[in-house]
Amino acid sequence: MVPINYYVLLSALLFTTGVIGVLTRRNVMIMFMSIELMLNSANLALVAFAQARNDIEGQILTFFVITVAAAEVAVGLALLVGIFRTKRTINVDDISTMKG
Repeated sequence: MVPINYYVLLSALLFTTGVIGVLTRRNVMIMFMSIELMLNSANLALVAFAQARNDIEGQILTFFVITVAAAEVAVGLALLVGIFRTKRTINVDDISTMKG
């Protein structure tokens, strides 16, 4: 049996990687993938704690987080396609909705 500390450490490393990806990258696709990485690290922690407590509520909450992540991807990609059609770029620095 793997100790819960290893799962929490892996979850923290994944979350940190996701935060660094969001803060340093300017490509919207990379930012979306980093957000997904952060959500999946939270899922890993939820499932690990649910397993440690022999409780199913953390795993149920994980399904809701996965649903929210899927909705975020669908809406985000739809917005990204719409912006790319008008601006011809997916670089965050080049996209400004205030310019017109």
